[in-house]
Amino acid sequence: MTRMTTKDTEATRIDPCSARSVDLEAGDELVIIDPEGQQVSDLVAFARDDTREYLSSGRSIDYASRLWLTTGDLLYSNRSRPMFEIIEDTCGRHDFTLTPCSKDTFSIIYGETEGRPGCEGNLASALAPYGIGVDQVPIAFNVFMHVAVDAGTGRITVEPPLSKAGDHVRLRALMPMVAAMTACSAGQSNNFRYKPIDFRVERAARENK
Repeated sequence: MTRMTTKDTEATRIDPCSARSVDLEAGDELVIIDPEGQQVSDLVAFARDDTREYLSSGRSIDYASRLWLTTGDLLYSNRSRPMFEIIEDTCGRHDFTLTPCSKDTFSIIYGETEGRPGCEGNLASALAPYGIGVDQVPIAFNVFMHVAVDAGTGRITVEPPLSKAGDHVRLRALMPMVAAMTACSAGQSNNFRYKPIDFRVERAARENK
């Protein structure tokens, strides 16, 4: 029996206003990097053996008993199974409450008429090879997104991200899954400077028999 060593792979770039998908095995580590600072990446994930099981904002916040999740927290599926563990976080502020931006977002909030797909549409395109459609895209773990909440009124505002160039989040996959990430298309989320996102998958060591 021989053991393969884990090797770091080259980072993959997600171009501005686009998305990419990736297959993960249990134990793999997904590193999401903000290469230039003040950019958001919407992360969604689905169990590979049944894509009706997905990364759940509500379950994750409920079990952590706080809105802002960071190092040491688990991200749960809608079936209350752990999907990710956050094992490193150099930014410390993300959002798990607001839905991915969409054509309707741009129309209702920004008054746009050209019909850009937004993160919702970009995620659906990246997930299409897995048979996952736009109606299955849930609330994302919005990596680096800075949502402020007024304690008195409950009013929310989307502020520029606190992430600096090179900040990253490292998540360990706890089940086989397909994940998808964006370089966010919404101006409020990235201080109206649409930039790329990088990610890297570090594969867990596996045994060959």
